[in-house]
Amino acid sequence: MKRYLINSVLLIIGGLIYGIVIQKYEVFPYEIIKIAYHYLIPKMQEQINPYGPWSIGIYEGSTPFDLAPSEDVSNPVLTGKDVIDIDAVFVADPFMAVKNGKYYLFFEALNRENNQGDIGYSESIDGKHWEYRKIILDETFHLSYPYVFNWENDYYLIPESYQDLSVRLYKAISFPDKWEYLGNLLTGYRYVDPSIFRHNNKWWLFVSTKDNDVLNLYYSSNLLVGWEPHPMNPIIKFDKNIARPGGRVITHNDRIYRLTQDDYPRYGIQVFAFELTELTEKSYVERSVSEKPVVSMTGKGWSATGMHHVDLHKIGDKWMAVVDGKN
Repeated sequence: MKRYLINSVLLIIGGLIYGIVIQKYEVFPYEIIKIAYHYLIPKMQEQINPYGPWSIGIYEGSTPFDLAPSEDVSNPVLTGKDVIDIDAVFVADPFMAVKNGKYYLFFEALNRENNQGDIGYSESIDGKHWEYRKIILDETFHLSYPYVFNWENDYYLIPESYQDLSVRLYKAISFPDKWEYLGNLLTGYRYVDPSIFRHNNKWWLFVSTKDNDVLNLYYSSNLLVGWEPHPMNPIIKFDKNIARPGGRVITHNDRIYRLTQDDYPRYGIQVFAFELTELTEKSYVERSVSEKPVVSMTGKGWSATGMHHVDLHKIGDKWMAVVDGKN
C-alpha cells in the first residue's frame, strides 16, 4: 500500500513537471493539438449531431403561454452551418423585429476560432423561411442575447456583454445591418441577459449574474442615463430555476410578463413565464403564470436536451415565437 502511494505521488509530480516543461518550452506539437481540438473534434461531433449544440426554431400559439412548433415550418430554421462569414459552433438567443412586413432575426453566433460570441442576423419574408445575411457586431469580447427593440421609430439593441463589465446600448444607423455604440447603461459587473422594457413612462431593466441564481432590476426615466437599482434588489435570490432572463418582456391583455430560463439541475432546460403584478420604484411583486413551462426540452431532434429562450410577437391573431433548442 505504501509503495502504491509513493508511486502515485511520483506519477503526479512527474506529470506536473512534464506539463510545466511542455508549457514553457513547447516541446509538444501544440498546433496539431489546437487543430484537433478546435476543428477535428467539433467536426466529428457535427457528424453525430447535425444541428450543433444550439439552433433556432419557430413556435406559435393562440396565447403567449400555449406554444408548439409551427406546423408549416421545418425546425430548426437556422443552425451554425448557415453562418457563412465565420465558422460558427452554434446560433442561439434569437430576437426578432418586424418592419414593413419583413422579418429580421438577430442572434448570437459562437465563433469557433476564438470561442467568442458575435451578433449575426437573418431575414425572412414570411417568418418561416430564413436567409442568413452576416455578422453585424463583433467586439473584442463575447456578445450574446441581442435584445432588439423599437423606440420612437428608431431601433436599438442591447446585447449581453458581461466580459466588458457593462450593459451596452447600440442604435441602428441603417437598419438592420449598421449599428453604432451609444454608451453603457450599467458598468462595473458581469451583467447577464439584460432585458429592457417600458412601463408607466419609465424604462426597466432586468439583469442576472453568471451564477444564474440572482435577478436584479434597474429603472430610469431616460433610456441613455440615470439608471438606478431597485431598492428590493435582488428581487430573486439563490434560485436557478427562475432567476435568469429567457427572452423578451411582453405585454399581453395590459399585463406585463417576464420570461425566465430554468437552469437547475443544469443550464437551459426550459422557460417559464411570470406576471409582474406590482411594479413601482419602491415595490416589486410577481406571480407564476403556470407550473407548465412555456417551452421545454423535447427529448428528441434539434431541441432534445434543452430550450432556454423565447422571443414572443403578436402576428395577426396568433403569437409567434423565435426559440432556441439544444440537441
